[in-house]
Amino acid sequence: MDESWTFEKEPERLTPDSVLDELRARIGRGELESWLTSSSGRFLAFVTNTERAMVVLLDREGDPGEHAVTPGADGVSDGFVLSNGQCDEYPDEDTVPLAEGYRIVRHILAHGTPPPDAPWTIDR
Repeated sequence: MDESWTFEKEPERLTPDSVLDELRARIGRGELESWLTSSSGRFLAFVTNTERAMVVLLDREGDPGEHAVTPGADGVSDGFVLSNGQCDEYPDEDTVPLAEGYRIVRHILAHGTPPPDAPWTIDR
């Protein structure tokens, strides 16, 4: 059976293209943190400040996970507003440009893994 993905607490299964449409709609509504859950128990977090994205993939609840990176990026970006109202900042090296974040999420939904050319850090 292929892995399927839904937004947390929503029953509708997502296609690789529909997830991008929904992420864009959520960001347009000011929802900058989104969690997806898979039929195999994995989680995918997408948090953005509308310019950069933190993309984290977890194998299960409580897993430290792994995340997309931009090696060598200088600076720190803020404005990553979580659903509980907390506003985070992250080193740019630990985030990716928004368009790259979309590409990574789409690839994970389509293939189960990040794109082979996307720099990635294992946090386990």
